Amino acid sequence: MPLVRISLREGATPEYRKAIADGVHQAMIDAIAIPPKDRFQVISEYKAGDLIYDPDYLEVKRSDKTVFVQITLSTGRKPGQKRALFRRMAALLEKSPGLRPEDLLVNLVEVSWENWSFGNGEAQYQKD
Repeated sequence: MPLVRISLREGATPEYRKAIADGVHQAMIDAIAIPPKDRFQVISEYKAGDLIYDPDYLEVKRSDKTVFVQITLSTGRKPGQKRALFRRMAALLEKSPGLRPEDLLVNLVEVSWENWSFGNGEAQYQKD
């Protein structure tokens, strides 16, 4: 059910983008128990001036390789699960493709279960 939006600076290789997408997905499988086939991701690249962030916010030293990951998911995860997701994602992306943990910004957007349609004009999760 998660919808993942990955934003990064333009110029990344297809292999780099795939490694980011794969790592994010694996972290969700590992930390919040999503089904492996539940994969919906959008990757967008931006010119340097169109990806704006403070390089030192909260004393985290970000570089020009900062990646934003926004995950829209159904409500219900506990704070510990969310922290585990952040840690797992940072670890996996540091391993491949070599993204520094300081350069990973993650935002979770929680929505009610009835706010999803996975096709056919149906609300598959809605219980009448």
